[in-house]
Amino acid sequence: MTDSELKCQHTCRNSCAMLNEALRRETATVRFYEEVFDECNSPEIKDFLGQIIDVRRSEILRMIQKLNEIHARSQSTDGIVSSFS
Repeated sequence: MTDSELKCQHTCRNSCAMLNEALRRETATVRFYEEVFDECNSPEIKDFLGQIIDVRRSEILRMIQKLNEIHARSQSTDGIVSSFS
C-alpha cells in the first residue's frame, strides 16, 4: 500500500484499520532500526539508535493499548445491544 493509496474507509467496527496500518509500519521501522543497530560499530551512533528504538517501541505499545481499548469498547457495546435482542 503506497502513501497515495492510504485512505481511511471509516468502516471500522471492532478495530481501526488505519491504526493497524500505522502499527504495521511502525513495527517495520523498528525492525529496520534494530538491523542498523546490530550492524553499527560506533558506540555514539549505537546509543543514538538505541534511544530511537526505545521511543518507537513505546509508541508501538501505545498503539496496541489504543487498539485494545477500541476492541474492548466495541465488545461492551455489542454485549449491551445483544442483551436487548
